[in-house]
Amino acid sequence: MPGPRQRQQKPPPPKEKRSATPTFLLELPLVVDPGQATRLRAHLEAARHLYNAILSQGQKRLRRMRADPAWQAARELPRTQKTQRAAAFSALRTQYGFTEAALHEAIKSLRVGWIAEHIEAVLAQTLATRAYRALNRVCLGKAKRVRFKSRGRGFCSIENKRNDTGLRFVLQAPEEGNDGLLLWNGDRLPARIDWQDEVVCHGLRHRIKYARLLQRPASSKRAAGADAEGDRYCVQLALEGMPHRKPKHTVGQGIVGADLGPSTLALVPQEGEASLEVLCAELAPDAKAIRRLQRQMDRQRRAANPEHYDEQGRLKKQGKRKLQWKQSKRYQATRRRKAAKERKLAAHRKSLHGRKVHEVMALGKTIILEKMSYKAWQKNYGKSVGLRAPGMFVAWLKVRPKRRLIFCRARARPHSGEVSNAAPYFQPKGMGGL
Repeated sequence: MPGPRQRQQKPPPPKEKRSATPTFLLELPLVVDPGQATRLRAHLEAARHLYNAILSQGQKRLRRMRADPAWQAARELPRTQKTQRAAAFSALRTQYGFTEAALHEAIKSLRVGWIAEHIEAVLAQTLATRAYRALNRVCLGKAKRVRFKSRGRGFCSIENKRNDTGLRFVLQAPEEGNDGLLLWNGDRLPARIDWQDEVVCHGLRHRIKYARLLQRPASSKRAAGADAEGDRYCVQLALEGMPHRKPKHTVGQGIVGADLGPSTLALVPQEGEASLEVLCAELAPDAKAIRRLQRQMDRQRRAANPEHYDEQGRLKKQGKRKLQWKQSKRYQATRRRKAAKERKLAAHRKSLHGRKVHEVMALGKTIILEKMSYKAWQKNYGKSVGLRAPGMFVAWLKVRPKRRLIFCRARARPHSGEVSNAAPYFQPKGMGGL
């Protein structure tokens, strides 16, 4: 009889795949002192180098895999043979190491020296996963190329896979102060928690899956919460469960006819009064201030690059050669202030869109809207479309659950500009009006 060593060992049972649970995000600002900001910037710079290294190695593997004649043979297989095609491509990915697990192994040899002092092994795996997803889009034809992170653009986010090691968020007990801390590489970064906010209280009652550190530009270096380089830091928590739900609004069950213009929105509900109003009327952009900043940026750009303009101030034609523009520190500060104003404007517009979508949902369950190209409006109504974003408003309507959005062709418009409770002048194909 064979001895115990000669007996064949049974293969270990396959690991059960953990069931996916719903996830929502909660973002909290961080209080960072100058020393901590310097160390965070060094950690993110090390992450940038490591990400570029694994992205370059994965790109080489992708090119060698595509150069193999077996790749072209697998592509020529008819799409009806799904099993054969999947097996052929899977064998090529395994052969050339173009898999997520293979990049996890490859990044171990890259995380050495000074980079290992900044980036833990688990964070390195998330960087490898991030690089693989970017390369896989190129492999599947969903993208043309990958983008390496330059020093000027920087690396603005890094995340963990779990919340028990490395980059993690710890919530103290009520008797200890009930504060939140982001722990990473010996630094304890306190988070600003507003316990009077229902959304924050709801989120912190759930289990934390992992934490993500974000670096965002502020309006200037002297802005509240900004570091010496003009950046703010915040933590984004991936929580298990469902997000906070506000009290439900009244839900209509009828049909609503809508006519959307570059700056107006007309609604004719089956039950209720018709209305005609300006889309995002509460949006109050500081257009004059933004325009002054644009003129200031133009003057600074001309002063720093006089060789690109002729005697009359016109831009010189350089053919196919790309111009190299110099950017002064004053120009970068002005551009930062302009970007801050535009970010606030975009956030306000998004809020107004969401509120208007809920108002339309309260009027009816079926929404009939004229089918048109909202991108074509940008040519004739550029400023109005750029300010109010009617196409984005329609996109919000599309993703609303339990709602039916019907696009139709418009009929001849009435001569009168008044809106009445009568049936609208458009109706969907196959339906006899409202």
